[in-house]
Amino acid sequence: MTQRSRLVFAMLLTYFTYGMLLNTVGTVILRSIASLAISKAQAGWFDGFKDITIAAVSFLSASYLPRIGLIRAMMVSVALSAVACLLIRLVPAYAAICLHFMLIGMSFAFVKVGIYTLIGHVTDDSRSHASLTSMIEGGFMVGVLLVTLLFSLFVGHDLVDISRDWLNAYWILAGLCGGCFALLWSLREVQGPAPAAGAQPSILEMIRLARLPLVLVFIFCAFTYVFIEQGIGTWLPTFNNEVLKLPQSMSVVAGSLYAGAIAAGRITGGGLIRRFGWYRVVNTCLVLVVGAILLIAPLSRQPMRAAVTDWLHAPLAAYVFLAVGAFLAPIYPTIVSVLLSASPKVRHAELMGLVVIFSALGGTAGSRLTALLFAALSGPTAFMCMVIPAGLLAVGVTMLRRQQIGEENRQQR
Repeated sequence: MTQRSRLVFAMLLTYFTYGMLLNTVGTVILRSIASLAISKAQAGWFDGFKDITIAAVSFLSASYLPRIGLIRAMMVSVALSAVACLLIRLVPAYAAICLHFMLIGMSFAFVKVGIYTLIGHVTDDSRSHASLTSMIEGGFMVGVLLVTLLFSLFVGHDLVDISRDWLNAYWILAGLCGGCFALLWSLREVQGPAPAAGAQPSILEMIRLARLPLVLVFIFCAFTYVFIEQGIGTWLPTFNNEVLKLPQSMSVVAGSLYAGAIAAGRITGGGLIRRFGWYRVVNTCLVLVVGAILLIAPLSRQPMRAAVTDWLHAPLAAYVFLAVGAFLAPIYPTIVSVLLSASPKVRHAELMGLVVIFSALGGTAGSRLTALLFAALSGPTAFMCMVIPAGLLAVGVTMLRRQQIGEENRQQR
């Protein structure tokens, strides 16, 4: 295996691992409420501890990473993540969970900026860039799929389960982080892209980039997309358990199936984009997302005739959520690839810092607002409200397309 192939594999495995680590929030919310006597209002901050840390660390460090060393930064990140997994397992308390997600968020900030910067380093054109981006994001969603399946092995089958066996899943996650560290250690001599000539590492450089029209429109799109995805995905296990009356084990598995639908949608979306173009595919997906969300509220309010014990008797709303995931799937990696492909490679680290910052802020806002609506109104109403940001995202995508065309015309002059 060549060094480039090993590097791509290390990127895939590391991003897959963070797909698992970052998307434990929904399960942790469900299980901590049941087994650790944590309130919904308290649990609603878990995403905030993770995402605000991601945003802060990305803002402070993204422009410095090429100088520090991308591989070295990723090694430190996975080591910290292993410590975070051991912490939550050994000290199952609210403060420890919050610290766990802070460490995971800090680590992911380095990893995402590093991996997306390396994508530009190991690819030669926009098509291969988009292909590898989709592959890595697909691997991330496979991690999301598998982590919920992993937790389902440690969760009981009763409607209410107060045991703490679910914490044992963190032994496995800590071991996976150790495997990533070993693989990255073998690549520690790899040199990433060099910083721009004469450029000084500066937060001001990121701010200057954020003022460009193309980047501004992208920031709006990324924030809005993650607002929707996190708002739904984080609270989906709790919705399935409390509204659809699925047992907790089935509620966790349903979250896994939702992630699987996103992974399948991203793989399928890549082929559709190559054939029909990204703008047409993304807009079609948004229309289908809105239609599926509008179906969920009336379906979830239908009275249950009997207790749900298996998937053959699960309510239709549980399956409609899979459609939401599949239709959302192609949007995020596509808009990220549009931004990076239209920008110089030497600016990818700073741009990815902005991507991570506003994606994290969008995730926090989506999860927190959904928590408030879920507690004050109802689960169906909270999810119905996602129609509003979906409409705003459609407007943003149209603006992004116009900016992309304008950028292409400028480059051809």
